[in-house]
Amino acid sequence: MFKFIFKHFNEIFSIMIFDTTDKKLLEYLQKDSKQTNKELSNKLGLSVTAVYERIKKLEKEGYIDSYIAVVNKEKVDRNFVVFCHVKLIQHSQEFVVSFEREVKRIDEVLECYHLSGDYDYLLKVIVKDMAAFREFMVKKLTSINHIGSTHSMFVINEVKYSNTINF
Repeated sequence: MFKFIFKHFNEIFSIMIFDTTDKKLLEYLQKDSKQTNKELSNKLGLSVTAVYERIKKLEKEGYIDSYIAVVNKEKVDRNFVVFCHVKLIQHSQEFVVSFEREVKRIDEVLECYHLSGDYDYLLKVIVKDMAAFREFMVKKLTSINHIGSTHSMFVINEVKYSNTINF
């Protein structure tokens, strides 16, 4: 009876303790999420079961959003990267919601950030070349209502690229 009560107490009141082992585990997974639990257990000095349980807990608690493959832009002929500032005609709730809904539908936009300052948004756009960027601007981005102006900057060289959060 005591085991049953204790087990359910832990399930209901369990608090995620995010410790240095969890941080190290996340660092390893960010570098290579295809590592086996056995490989991770060897690196962390934990049992395979403990690693498995920690990963499941990190996923459940939202520390891990997803697992992805990072694609080489050059191999798929999408190595023309553009950062594009967007200013809305008016910064009203209707225009903001409408713009954000529309920009989420555009495949060429990899990232979109709502900003403070002179421009309302910063987009990271990836296309094949300048001709493809022009087509993106004319047929997709400028077709979104409520855009007042845009300002584009083309990447000359990618000096550093990372998706890894270091602890």
